[in-house]
Amino acid sequence: MKRYDAIVVGAGHNGLVAGCYLARAGLSVVVLERNPYIGGAAVSRELYPGFTYSNCSYVCSLLRPEIFRTLELPRFGLQVIPFEGSVTMMRNGDYHASYHDYDANRRAIARHSARDAEAYDRFSNEMTRQCRFIKPMLMKTPPDPTSFSWRNLKGLWDLGHAFYDLGEAQMYDTMRFYTMSCADFLDQYFESEVVKAALAGSSIIGTALGPHSPGSAYVMLHHYMGEVDGHMGAWGFARGGMGAISQALAASLKSQGGEIRVEADVRHVIVSNGKVEGVALANGDEIHGRLVVSNLDVKRTFLDIMEERDLPADFVRQVRNFKIRGSSGKLNIALDGLPEFPSIPKDCPARTGDMHITDSIERMERAYDDWKNGTWSKDPYVDMLIPTQIDPTMAAPGKHVMTVFVQYAPPRLATGDWDDASREAFGQTVIDAIAGYSPDFKDLILHVEVRTPRELENEVGLTEGNIFQGELTMDQLLFNRPIPGYAQYRSPVRGMYMCGSSTHPGGGVMGAPGANAAREILRDLGRRRAA
Repeated sequence: MKRYDAIVVGAGHNGLVAGCYLARAGLSVVVLERNPYIGGAAVSRELYPGFTYSNCSYVCSLLRPEIFRTLELPRFGLQVIPFEGSVTMMRNGDYHASYHDYDANRRAIARHSARDAEAYDRFSNEMTRQCRFIKPMLMKTPPDPTSFSWRNLKGLWDLGHAFYDLGEAQMYDTMRFYTMSCADFLDQYFESEVVKAALAGSSIIGTALGPHSPGSAYVMLHHYMGEVDGHMGAWGFARGGMGAISQALAASLKSQGGEIRVEADVRHVIVSNGKVEGVALANGDEIHGRLVVSNLDVKRTFLDIMEERDLPADFVRQVRNFKIRGSSGKLNIALDGLPEFPSIPKDCPARTGDMHITDSIERMERAYDDWKNGTWSKDPYVDMLIPTQIDPTMAAPGKHVMTVFVQYAPPRLATGDWDDASREAFGQTVIDAIAGYSPDFKDLILHVEVRTPRELENEVGLTEGNIFQGELTMDQLLFNRPIPGYAQYRSPVRGMYMCGSSTHPGGGVMGAPGANAAREILRDLGRRRAA
């Protein structure tokens, strides 16, 4: 029986990235996926004839350009199409558009507040400064502040030096920024409610925080630091849906001799004398390997597929305490035509990007109050896109796909677990909210896929439906992610590694956790980095 150098559990994008880098370094690699398709949350699926859904993650920006280049993803078919901007519809029938073009964006803000148009430069400069501080850390292993090894001391020195280089005023501002709420941060710059709402949406997407919650300013930054074609903060569609990313990664992996096995459900990791020996599948098969790399979240890895007796008790306790709280839902909708949104001018290019129906931070906070009370938001924050406006490959001519991301939906309801009836009621709430801004929307609906945290957990494998595999709060970042002492992608068991979004630098279709984990594995094996 073949013994692999590396067994990767989970063919989500981070697992595929880790597998690619290990295979490029000459290791024999197999990636195991329990579903009959690969991609995890980055998938494209035809669930209604003639329509392709990005039925979990839906836009591309955070994928690190270093990974894009090294793994030659364009050569394997990946194309990212940038969109112009975003638009927020207002209850009074007006709208606010945001653009990547500087002059257009300034004019759009000035429609609501000349003062805010002037303030945007200061806001943008501050966000750029924060991005420049953190982005060099994304593709680095967090230093261990309790270790006195030369490598960790150098890492701490580099971190401290980058912090010192900010200058005295910016050092104080950075310390405040990482712990403050998005609402408080935006209040320092803007007066218009709709301008603040348009910016605050990214502070709550995928997280169990509201815009007034401490730490939500960093979540906004986490979404802000992506790029498309070198343009920081830009977003785009992967042509053919988000599964195109996974398919390109799979092709890159196979080009280096790596293997992928679908419908290979890993039931537990085989450990002997404190070292991994392989994995056992649900069908009874065993696959043996020199090391195992888990792309599952930290709880699924150490509480589900590993035996508690193989792990230190204190480690297990900290894993149980790691915060993974679901807060999101998703709708994918097949449309018989392009819906009308009367509040948005027909010649507004921003309508090809994100469209929102929440025009104030107060409405976002009330939506969060519903989550805290154990129900889905009755006036939800909605981030909807119609990718077929610029990517016609996802539907037949004249037809369209709408993807709708929703905050908030709790992992469990106050009345009990999610069931089919509550899922349908949640979906109807979202459809009604959109229809309030589009008179013909309901008439165009051909098919709807509704995903609550229940579906995100059971189908995608995201604990509680948390899309980041763990909260992005200060207590769970850098050398605290996922657990102090285990932030360098290793585990207490020899040969067992982590590469999922529970590790640094966190969630989103970024690939950095997978690349960083592969680098640490190769270091332990005494191999040079992959070319």
